Amino acid sequence: MAIMADIKAFSDEMTRIRQDIHAHPEIGFEEQRTSGIVADYLRALGVEVHTGIGQTGVVGIIEGRQGPGLSIGLRADMDALPMEEETGLAFASRHAGRFHGCGHDGHITMLLGAARYLAAHSDFAGRVVLIFQPAEEGLGGARAMLADRLFERFPCDEIYALHNAPHLAQGQVGILSGKAMAGAEFFDIHIHGCGSHGAQPNNARDPIVVATQLTQAMQSIVSRNTHPLDAAVLSITQIHSGAAYNVIPQSATLSGTIRSLDDNVAALIHQRIRELAAGIASAYSVEIEVDIRNIFSVLENHSEQTASLALAARDIVGDTGVTQLSRPMMGSEDFADMLRVVPGAYCWVGHAGNVPVHNPAFTLDDGILPVGASLLARIAERRLGGKAL
Repeated sequence: MAIMADIKAFSDEMTRIRQDIHAHPEIGFEEQRTSGIVADYLRALGVEVHTGIGQTGVVGIIEGRQGPGLSIGLRADMDALPMEEETGLAFASRHAGRFHGCGHDGHITMLLGAARYLAAHSDFAGRVVLIFQPAEEGLGGARAMLADRLFERFPCDEIYALHNAPHLAQGQVGILSGKAMAGAEFFDIHIHGCGSHGAQPNNARDPIVVATQLTQAMQSIVSRNTHPLDAAVLSITQIHSGAAYNVIPQSATLSGTIRSLDDNVAALIHQRIRELAAGIASAYSVEIEVDIRNIFSVLENHSEQTASLALAARDIVGDTGVTQLSRPMMGSEDFADMLRVVPGAYCWVGHAGNVPVHNPAFTLDDGILPVGASLLARIAERRLGGKAL
């Protein structure tokens, strides 16, 4: 493995930064402390800094010393998850119900490490645009930055990002050209029935019975309506109703998520949910409201940029360290929205540990920090004609 020597030299600093951010997690659009750390660090490097992009986002600009050229975007997400931490780490979250359980604290630190390197080694033509994005975890941070005219104000010819991956071997970089992650919708289905005494169900139009019928019916959509070769997931993840043992409630709510790799498949699933809801509402004489919201676009890596990212990864982890993934992931990532505007690529970097992200016991391996920082710095150097390793 050929971690950049200059980045390896300040890996202890990166670890301190990461662990400090980890101890003070902030959820989407509340990343005030985190944004302040990022902005202050970049300013100390002499980097041009812009704050408040997409509410709490930060953009830094590193100009190459060789004059005009391409503009390469490097992006990291900053938000934590609204969940409890159960790692027992000395630097565990100090805030109840907030946890960097997806490793975004590591992504921030990797991009800061790349920024430190590139600011000191700016012998290239063009510029690097450092994008620190808020609210990736389903709150629309990428779309907020785009709505704030991110790429009009800070034009990028290409853009790159990465994610830590405990499911890959330590130091292994996974990459996939084309569709690499699913698009996603969240839904809430509100059932309005008629409540009654639990001993008098004949006076009710029971929303719980309706909810269970609709739950079962919706599970047939993927298996019986979508094409067998079209990947799709429909998961009901919440059922809410009732507050007493002897009361049939007035209403019930089903909530969940839809994942797919094709907008037409997503549209078909939306249609079938609404049709099933309408039919069951009529059958049980209740009212059903369906609210489906698109949260993530399908993440599609561009072929040229994917190939370039793979070459950069080979510079850092060697030929055997780069894995061409065989199929997309059904998880989602809002970097997809940036890739719909600017060509680029996204990859995964494996690290020690086998607890998955979004688990209360997830722990990021700090040994990955110089690897990720080196990869981000190297792709910028490669695309801007900087010095070779």
